[in-house]
Amino acid sequence: MSADSETLLTCIPRLRRYARALVGDRTAADDLVQDTLERAWGKFSLWRRGSDMRAWLFGIMHNLHVDQRRKPRLDTQELDEEASELASPASPPDALALRDLQSALSQLPDEQREVLLLVALQEMSYEQVASTLGIPVGTVMSRLSRGRERLRLLMDGRAASVALKVVK
Repeated sequence: MSADSETLLTCIPRLRRYARALVGDRTAADDLVQDTLERAWGKFSLWRRGSDMRAWLFGIMHNLHVDQRRKPRLDTQELDEEASELASPASPPDALALRDLQSALSQLPDEQREVLLLVALQEMSYEQVASTLGIPVGTVMSRLSRGRERLRLLMDGRAASVALKVVK
């Protein structure tokens, strides 16, 4: 196995974690990771040696996710969700907090959620996120700021009272 292949394999857990947070469904997340790896493997010759493979893979995943959002999708539910969990179950208060966080994240606009997850969950730099999503660094920073504030309000239960300012 080549060093490049090993680097690709080490990215899989982070891809799975980001996909799960992005789409919210384990089955859909696994499908997104598989599609990402399939496309990456088929286009491996396009990856520039020495560049950040993780950012390249997340860019592929982002583009696939955007494409998939445009297509209608059937919702499915895993039959035995508890049996497929790899992590130990959370305590009831932690489980409620995780549920609330997942619910709040799902209410964010896609652009804000993607940036927030890449920075917070994947610990990518603003430059890596900008490269991954194909947007300027300033856009990353403004989406992150708006996403964090909106998430804070949602977690505090104050999001319904947020009104947009009208600028004349």
